[in-house]
Amino acid sequence: MIIDAHQHVWNLDRASYPWLGPEHGPINRTIEFDELRPHLRAAGVDATVLVQSADNDADTDYMLDVAARNREVAAVVVSVPLEHPRRAAARLDEVRRNPHVVGVRNLIHDLPDPEWLLRPDVDEGLSVLERADVTFDLVSVLPQHLELLPTLGERHPNLRIVIDHLSKPPIGLGADDREPWWSLIERAAENPLVHAKVSGLYSAVPGRMADWTPDDIRPFFDRALELFGPDRLMYGGDWPISVLAGDYERVWEGLREVTSGLGAADRDRIFGGTAAEFYRIDAGLLERAEAASAD
Repeated sequence: MIIDAHQHVWNLDRASYPWLGPEHGPINRTIEFDELRPHLRAAGVDATVLVQSADNDADTDYMLDVAARNREVAAVVVSVPLEHPRRAAARLDEVRRNPHVVGVRNLIHDLPDPEWLLRPDVDEGLSVLERADVTFDLVSVLPQHLELLPTLGERHPNLRIVIDHLSKPPIGLGADDREPWWSLIERAAENPLVHAKVSGLYSAVPGRMADWTPDDIRPFFDRALELFGPDRLMYGGDWPISVLAGDYERVWEGLREVTSGLGAADRDRIFGGTAAEFYRIDAGLLERAEAASAD
């Protein structure tokens, strides 16, 4: 079974997305799941995980509505206000009544403080997740974000974390620019509860997001595979952001090429098994998604 562990939808009439603007061109509008379905079918993807696009309840409510209407959606990663631990706990209790809800994410990369996760109030919010055994998606786009992981692991030894987009390695830059990512990702991988998404691997050259090849990605994927192994890596298509980097099919085919040298068992882990286990996706929802993909 193939699971895409990272997709987005958003509805400008239902929620506020402060980060979205004219610079996002073709995706600066409402994005519906119906647009994604043909791409999933073409790639042979059976199930998908929707991931929050805004730090508000309205975005979560919209994703859960989409999940209810579209059988291919097997899981949803929501937002809760970690900086308000009591509210976070109450909201988490509410949304977890829905079996689609598997994890939490906050858009920390849009915040001015790169150490926001270490604040005492946010730290208690992470403890709420840890006590509930709910996963946390870490949007790590700066070296400072990766630097937080050892501390987070010490403070929250039972918190399961997944690093979105391999923490945006310096793809397309020179070999001399691989640091500090090269070393920091190694430190992050030392925690066995930390996983990573093979997603969002586009050019890091400003203004040239779509200017990448599988060969550009390969050294960073190989580094992640060496450190995490297939049991802690999961594929994510990152649609519709991937539209800005080519399209879904181009990203899919590029990652399939990069992973073509792996054995079938390892590919099965990266393209489905790891996500199912990490997020503990409901078996019934996976069966529902697989049946929908076969229709």
